[in-house]
Amino acid sequence: MDFKKLIFGTLLTAAAIAQAQVASHTTTMVKPPAPGDSMAVSSASMQVTGKPVARINGTVLTDHDLLREMMHIFPYAGTHNGFPKSQEAMIRKGALQMIEFEELVYQEATRQHMTVPAARVTQAANQFRSNFQSEEQFQQYLKSEMNGSMEQFRRSVRRSLLIDAFQKSQLDAPSQVTLAETRAFYNKNPQQFMMPEQIAFQTISVMPRENANNDAKEKARKHANELWEQAKNAHSYEQFGLLAEKYSEDDFRVNMGSHKLAPRSDLPEPVLKILDGMKLGEVSQVCQFGPFYVIFRLDSKKPAGKKPFEEVRVKLQADLHKDKYDRLRGNLDKKLRANAKIEEL
Repeated sequence: MDFKKLIFGTLLTAAAIAQAQVASHTTTMVKPPAPGDSMAVSSASMQVTGKPVARINGTVLTDHDLLREMMHIFPYAGTHNGFPKSQEAMIRKGALQMIEFEELVYQEATRQHMTVPAARVTQAANQFRSNFQSEEQFQQYLKSEMNGSMEQFRRSVRRSLLIDAFQKSQLDAPSQVTLAETRAFYNKNPQQFMMPEQIAFQTISVMPRENANNDAKEKARKHANELWEQAKNAHSYEQFGLLAEKYSEDDFRVNMGSHKLAPRSDLPEPVLKILDGMKLGEVSQVCQFGPFYVIFRLDSKKPAGKKPFEEVRVKLQADLHKDKYDRLRGNLDKKLRANAKIEEL
């Protein structure tokens, strides 16, 4: 058994791979490229030729539009020679859905005779232009993205502003969630805010190699006992933590040996058995796990119970807003598609 993993492995949080959330995407002008960048992704499996990829009520969207959106979803394509093979199909599908949605929104905004003042277009165009590192870089962008046409550039800015304005009116404002609505959800769904008992503790560890010889193991045992003589007289988090920083051999030494509050279900049974028999602030005897020696200090226990509303309010309100926004956006997408002629080519 891997005792090192037994003690520490279950306390580490795995990083989740973020996926592009098309539903909450807001259209923007293309980010100014870094010097030397271009829309062409070197050695990418997808090469831009200007060929149509979709037709929305007669308006053609090209692979240039598609690649731009794919790079918005996965901006590392330019430095990774394309898109990850395992994710490319998903990225392409999401990008295609997004450019179709934006075109549908633009057409609906135009049908409703929405307008953007010329001064606002100029302001946005100037703001976008100021993000470039030089006039030469902007002209390069203008040539490669807008066929060298300032008029096309302004039309692109106006289109983006119209799409944003339509989405704000149809999605942003209606999806706002009030404090009263947030509290009502909190009161109606108590189980979502229940927390199990949580425990925080510190460790000082002596961890010889698993294949260490008997002399090395005996040396480690004596060293652990010497550390315990000091640790048992540590009467505070700081005192114990300084010893951990100086002598401990586990990865938590860089944070004063601290293992932050974690649900007891996340802790290994052998560790729980030790911690459950301790009082707050108490230092354990030297505990052996295979070839390793660990000294524990119990820092705190947070009993099971419902999180206070004020503790969850900000995140809950934001989550409810996002859920409502996504539902409205999905409904809008269905409505616009139902009344449109869409051909994917």
